[in-house]
Amino acid sequence: MIKEKLATTSQPIHDVIARRWSPRAMDPDMPVAREQLIAMLEAARWAPSCFGDEPWRFIVWDRFRDADAWQKAFDCLAEGNQVWVKDAPLIMAALADTRFRDRDRPNRWGEYDTGAAAISLCLQAATFGLVSHQMGGFDPDKLRETFSMPERFTPMAMIAVGHAGDPETLGEGHKKSELGPRRRRDLD
Repeated sequence: MIKEKLATTSQPIHDVIARRWSPRAMDPDMPVAREQLIAMLEAARWAPSCFGDEPWRFIVWDRFRDADAWQKAFDCLAEGNQVWVKDAPLIMAALADTRFRDRDRPNRWGEYDTGAAAISLCLQAATFGLVSHQMGGFDPDKLRETFSMPERFTPMAMIAVGHAGDPETLGEGHKKSELGPRRRRDLD
């Protein structure tokens, strides 16, 4: 089990940023504590946003609290993600409001602000020793229809959250990625 996979950086960065990564192996038997979930959502709540509009919404499905709803969210994922998300105790959807709440006009920054809230959530998860993996591999139309989402909200990502699991449970391609080094392009 890989509990930590630090980023190799050219300059020192904060520990929580260096520790946050996107593994796929999650422990299927370990729920995420309710207090941790609330703290992750609280971290997202305090993300910056244009005019302080807070255009994000997160829908949370907890396999240990409501397996049927979790399964419906799971069914919206691409097959390539389903093979490993099956072990995640939490699945979340990050949605961006396309309109300002108190202004009768489009919010072109809603998607950007939702990304800021999502990374805040993932960084808070890392402080608890939890792992998170954001995904674009899902069917946004199916998600919207299954959960009766208002048209003004754009599904941006789905996020799996849980405790680190055993990479040996993954298929060869995912296992290789899980065990390999973290890489990023050079700053220049």
